[in-house]
Amino acid sequence: MMTVFEELTRRGLIAQMTHPEKIEELFNNEKVTFYIGFDATADSLHVGHFLQLVVMGHLQRAGHRPIALLGTGTTMIGDPTGKSDMRKMLTPEQINYNAECFMRQMSHFIDFSDGKALMLKNGDWLLKFNYIDFLREVGVHFSVNRMLTAECFKTRLERGLSFMEFNYMLMQSYDFLYLYQNYGCKIELGGDDQWSNIINGADLTRRVTGQEVYGMTFTLLTTKEGKKMGKTESGAVWLDPEKTSPYEFFQYWRNVADDDVINCLKLLTYLPIEEIEGMEKWEGSQLNKAKEILAYEITKMVHGKENADKALETAKALFGAGAQSDDMPSTHLAGGDLADGEISVIDLLVKAGIAPSKGEGRRLIQQGGISVDDVKVLDITEKLSLNNFEKGYVIIRKGKKVYHKVLLDK
Repeated sequence: MMTVFEELTRRGLIAQMTHPEKIEELFNNEKVTFYIGFDATADSLHVGHFLQLVVMGHLQRAGHRPIALLGTGTTMIGDPTGKSDMRKMLTPEQINYNAECFMRQMSHFIDFSDGKALMLKNGDWLLKFNYIDFLREVGVHFSVNRMLTAECFKTRLERGLSFMEFNYMLMQSYDFLYLYQNYGCKIELGGDDQWSNIINGADLTRRVTGQEVYGMTFTLLTTKEGKKMGKTESGAVWLDPEKTSPYEFFQYWRNVADDDVINCLKLLTYLPIEEIEGMEKWEGSQLNKAKEILAYEITKMVHGKENADKALETAKALFGAGAQSDDMPSTHLAGGDLADGEISVIDLLVKAGIAPSKGEGRRLIQQGGISVDDVKVLDITEKLSLNNFEKGYVIIRKGKKVYHKVLLDK
């Protein structure tokens, strides 16, 4: 029988490890407590977080105990990793509200009953720290010279790195020490961009306790070209149905590139790996079937079977007979949105979130990518009048696959 470590490896989920053999031995032979940190920077988890929850799920199913650590303390500072500018500072109230939203969403994916997993907030210990004590207990173990060589700081040094952000690594490292001392947590997991923070946490724990702990990162969700996935023109792909509807969520995965679909199936679903490997030979229309399976599986995990069935039905209706459906993403216009009974197609694209700006709307029309009620828009100055809304709505199509219903409220 395949071990959980072999499963993670075969799916391509593991990126780097501090001690590969020891980590494999722990996951295969012990019941290990491990943790993943989530900074509460928004009021919903997004697709990048979802990958981390899937890894947690694999390990929990194998009998290990996850700690989901909500960064109510670290979010007060903000992780500089991967950011060209300082993150917007959030109030404690915003951070706690975001953490509550995360807690609700996470319990859909991880079993927190009977101590099978823990959900903790690092603000419970970080916010109580006296600064002088923190410097003496934690800061003394860090070399500034070494910190400056970390990838997460190097990219920021030219633009400017605030002293506040410079402390982030120390705080995240202390989390690992605290969780080891209080919960017997032996492994920290995270996305591969967190490698510097993770190895420093393991190092701090070893220096203070004399015990070895371990770090492992997993593959970031990127396309074959290395571009980060989980972003659309209108922003991130969220797990909250109010922010990204189940149909839009389904469509995002239905429209991934041919080159990426098998990788996404391996990383993001619990379909048996043998089944996915069997799809690696698929091509042409078979890849469309693979995309449908991917979209259905992930939508079912995030939004439930009923919503996944509805999204699949809607997609089939749209791509089959060109029919309209109530589950299509929609925007409501009020009479006041029409000036003298008219609205330009460009303004409509922006209002519906199909184009992020008028410039982008203009480009889409010039490239022949926009149709209204199945008629291609050829002129960037084209306007729609009340007559176009006689049936109460119009259907805008972008490219071949993005449909949006715009309703005119009487």
